[in-house]
Amino acid sequence: MRAIRGATTVAENTVEAIGEAVTELLDELEERNQIQPNDMISVTFSVTRDLDAIFPAAIARSRPCWDNVAMLDVQQMHVEGSLQRCIRLLIHANLPASAPIYHTYLRHAAKLRPDWNFPQPLQASQQAVETKV
Repeated sequence: MRAIRGATTVAENTVEAIGEAVTELLDELEERNQIQPNDMISVTFSVTRDLDAIFPAAIARSRPCWDNVAMLDVQQMHVEGSLQRCIRLLIHANLPASAPIYHTYLRHAAKLRPDWNFPQPLQASQQAVETKV
């Protein structure tokens, strides 16, 4: 099992803006990681407290084959001064241990983890754990 992280931001709290951002993020994650919904075990979306127009999982469920993926929406803990109008996700998926992972941070979320916008090599300890799973 592998984990893939991603995040994006929206300009405003509307169904349209959130839908566009979530779609863009999922398109990018699927393409960069060559991942299909049937590879996914679960997806957790978190949103900052200023986003409540629609659940990101509702947008994902409308995508082809995503209706069978276990998804959860949660509100992210508020920290004063943190990035606003932010949507984050964590995907757990069955992927080969040798597959590169591309964590994808788009729009203003790119500044959260600029180091993760590149393939993440497996640490020796990760390789040992993942080959046992």
